[in-house]
Amino acid sequence: MLSQLPQSVRQYLIVTGNYWCFTLTDGALRMLVVLYFYELGYGALDIALLFVFYEAFGVVTNLFGGWLGARWGLNRTMNIGLGMQIAALGMLLAPGSWLTVIWVMAAQALSGIAKDLNKMSAKSSIKVLVPNDESGQLYQWIALLTGSKNALKGIGFFIGGLLLTTVGFHQAILIMTLALGLVWAFSLWQLKEDLGKSKSKPKFAEIFSKSREINILSAARMFLFGARDVWFVVALPVYLSSQFGWDHWTVGGFLALWVIGYGIVQSLAPHITGKRSKQMPSAKIITLWALALTFLPAGIAIGLQLSFYPQIVLLGGLILFGAVFAVNSSLHSYFIVQLASKDGVSMDVGFYYMANAMGRLIGTLLSGWIYQEYGLISCLWVSFVFLLLTSIISLWLPKQIKEQSAF
Repeated sequence: MLSQLPQSVRQYLIVTGNYWCFTLTDGALRMLVVLYFYELGYGALDIALLFVFYEAFGVVTNLFGGWLGARWGLNRTMNIGLGMQIAALGMLLAPGSWLTVIWVMAAQALSGIAKDLNKMSAKSSIKVLVPNDESGQLYQWIALLTGSKNALKGIGFFIGGLLLTTVGFHQAILIMTLALGLVWAFSLWQLKEDLGKSKSKPKFAEIFSKSREINILSAARMFLFGARDVWFVVALPVYLSSQFGWDHWTVGGFLALWVIGYGIVQSLAPHITGKRSKQMPSAKIITLWALALTFLPAGIAIGLQLSFYPQIVLLGGLILFGAVFAVNSSLHSYFIVQLASKDGVSMDVGFYYMANAMGRLIGTLLSGWIYQEYGLISCLWVSFVFLLLTSIISLWLPKQIKEQSAF
């Protein structure tokens, strides 16, 4: 059946399928590591440190991975990412006595490289597969890819909590390793060899974006994702477990549902931000949605400070934050692919997601340190400051972007 589809659709489905399967293992692994090492007695800062290399190597990977994708083709960078994730999972199959902080950090470093190679390849591929004059279709495909990825990451959280509860850490890792190995073999067989390869061989010195618009969007993206991860990555799951007394299953299940809902809203972003009016979103829309998000963590922090129904304030605020953040993320994902040059698209996209990874790295480190020293409320106030910076930076984006067309 797959062979009967048009080439572009077939390649899109393979790319998306790869991205989906990778995301399931990535989400499950994140939840497994957080909950397993918290169970072993690690503190919030120690757990955050386990992910330092995951995020730090993501910064480097996006910067260099975009250049490699333009030279080698996006099929190769995607398949390298799948293979490296299998290797990272394999490292965690080591005996329990080997699972020291350094060993797990090294495995997470490999996983971070794998994740960003996979994501950069998937996002860049859409630009190559969609015609230049189809901005509306591009927005919908990007929203679908991004939203479905995050929904599946939420399912991955759920799977991670479930597997840890039912079969234990090592068996869970083994199951994911075998499943991803099958996906990798299929991808090596079917993915088109010259997907996204630049017509010219870009020089290494060209890895930094020369586009003012992409630089501004990248700076806004860095603070946007730092604002999310400063309270979501480490502080929130530890808080839910320690303060609300939730077990692994409950923490994993709730965060899974949150990320699934977040992904669904991302997929619907074109309908929310302009499809009904037949207008493509402008830079003004990005600024307005960033402002709408800015005051949500502040509101949650005030509610917790006043001890005003803390569970309702935190969980309800988290749901609302997720919905508004999802629209912001989807708008950003569309703008970067739209602004990127089609020849060597992975270089612009890679630079942008380097800023994304930098924001996640900063957020992850602050999440562990600030929560351990000052608590969740302080994490939320830092999130507010980061989002305020996102809104201010977004004001510098051009009012119109190139190649706009109706849906």
